[in-house]
Amino acid sequence: MKFKMSDRSLFAILLRSPWWVSLLIVLVFSLAARALLPPDYALMGALGTFPFVVIAGISAWRQWQSPSQTRIDALLRSAATMSWREFSAALEAGLRRQGYQFTHHAGSAADYILERRGQVILLSCRRWKAANHGVDALRVLQTACQAAGADQGLYASLAQVSEPARQFAEVAGIRLVHGQELAQWLM
Repeated sequence: MKFKMSDRSLFAILLRSPWWVSLLIVLVFSLAARALLPPDYALMGALGTFPFVVIAGISAWRQWQSPSQTRIDALLRSAATMSWREFSAALEAGLRRQGYQFTHHAGSAADYILERRGQVILLSCRRWKAANHGVDALRVLQTACQAAGADQGLYASLAQVSEPARQFAEVAGIRLVHGQELAQWLM
């Protein structure tokens, strides 16, 4: 059984936050344990912060590995000037580096069928340059995912989708890929 952490959980929020926020929580709780607990129990109270130390380490590693905002902006500007052929070649190279096996999807609902670790994913990215992304394109992708028996649908774009489309994607189980994540695919 696969476990998915809620995006609204404390640990998920801390994983998206700067690493030092988790260490600040460790410091505050450790000082509170020392001040409020008897001396014999203060160490046990401080040890309760260990999960936050782990989260700080994971967050620091992710932030160290991620490209700078300047590099992300440059990659996204570059992608906006690419033709479909250039964009798809860069995307395919990035997907290979991340360990995806892929084939081209025959229909118009998706562009690629991705496979990694036994999971089948349909990726729609042909409208990556569009200024507006509504529910219709996501509904077509959802239908294609159901027809293909895909585990997940991905929708990649330079611009963010509309709020109704974002809500539809959340309900339909379609992951929206833009910004930093799309830039990492293109690296």
